[in-house]
Amino acid sequence: MSEDLLEITEDVVDLAFAEEQGFDAEKLGTCLQCGTCSSSCPTYFAMDVPPRKLWRMVSLGLKDEIARSSTFWLCTACHSCTVRCPRGIPVAESMRQIREWVNRSGAQETPRALHLLSDMIVKSHNMAGEDNESRLIWSQNLPGGPPKRKRTAEVLWYVGCVSSFYPMAYKIPQAMVQILGRANVDFTLLGGTEWCCGFPLYTAGLSDPMAELARHNLAQVRATGAKILVSTCASCYHTWKHIYPEILSDFPQDLEVLHATEYMARLIEGGQLKLGPVEKVITYHDPCDLGRRSGIYDEPRYVLEHVPGIELREMASIRQNSLCCGGGGNVEAFSPDTVTEASRRRLLEAQATGAQYIVSACQQCMRTLYNGARKNKIRVRAVDISQIVLESVQNAEQ
Repeated sequence: MSEDLLEITEDVVDLAFAEEQGFDAEKLGTCLQCGTCSSSCPTYFAMDVPPRKLWRMVSLGLKDEIARSSTFWLCTACHSCTVRCPRGIPVAESMRQIREWVNRSGAQETPRALHLLSDMIVKSHNMAGEDNESRLIWSQNLPGGPPKRKRTAEVLWYVGCVSSFYPMAYKIPQAMVQILGRANVDFTLLGGTEWCCGFPLYTAGLSDPMAELARHNLAQVRATGAKILVSTCASCYHTWKHIYPEILSDFPQDLEVLHATEYMARLIEGGQLKLGPVEKVITYHDPCDLGRRSGIYDEPRYVLEHVPGIELREMASIRQNSLCCGGGGNVEAFSPDTVTEASRRRLLEAQATGAQYIVSACQQCMRTLYNGARKNKIRVRAVDISQIVLESVQNAEQ
């Protein structure tokens, strides 16, 4: 698209297309074309059209030009553009809405990888395409064997697809189940009746099939009588906390949804977790779905700061300004090189602190940063916060 289109005067702007697609057209019309969204984007370097130009195309109703772009497919849904926009435009949500429009209208062929992902989730109820009854495979080698599923419990631990099916992430649920056990928490999990939360479909612009997953999961949780739902996955947490209440009219007001870091902070504060020394120099990576999208910044740091021996060194970009690891928005499914480069940029910040470990509170961040360190030959080890806490609890028992 010609740069001249950016100079077109306001009298030719037509927001009818934006209104038809459910965008906040009035807000979009206030766009300054300042480029903050573009400069904030972790995958901007790979886009054919910068985000600011895409919004101009939407404002002008240039459907054909929008449909030819790949920009919205490369969005990691990190929300960085949204929190930094001086006009308060919900840029990340608009990217998702463009995906919805493309999928429903057929204006552009959806990447084959997203079709495969959608089919896997709908048919197998998980994003790995595995037998859903094998969701507890990560627990086979645990001391004392797999956790027992209870019919009812005070706490329901929602494990998530990545921790359940990707061996690299098995250490997260293995750590969490031992933490809950040592804190004498009355908890249960769903095992094979747990379905994907649907967030990968939602970010792919395929929100319709997500509703069935949401209704099933809520029914399973309700059957346990749980009053607290805890998730070690930042994306699952965001989905249960913010999306399910919007799409499910019967979402219970008395179900407290907590991320694992919030719950661990509560256990530490209540004296249920005794922490021993862990002599490590670490830096903390704020996951996008936990931080920018959900506002959870303090609890992970509270947990880490209460582990004796931990030296926490913050990176240059933290909290709201944290750099995305590149692992969101399903971008890995069709553009892995883009994800590798995004993770490299984040890992270089971690390396600059001199930390040995980059700690996150998201199973996908841990996977992405671990792979990024290996592919980019950066000597920083990626781990999950649950692994640090378990090591601390074990050391306290010695």
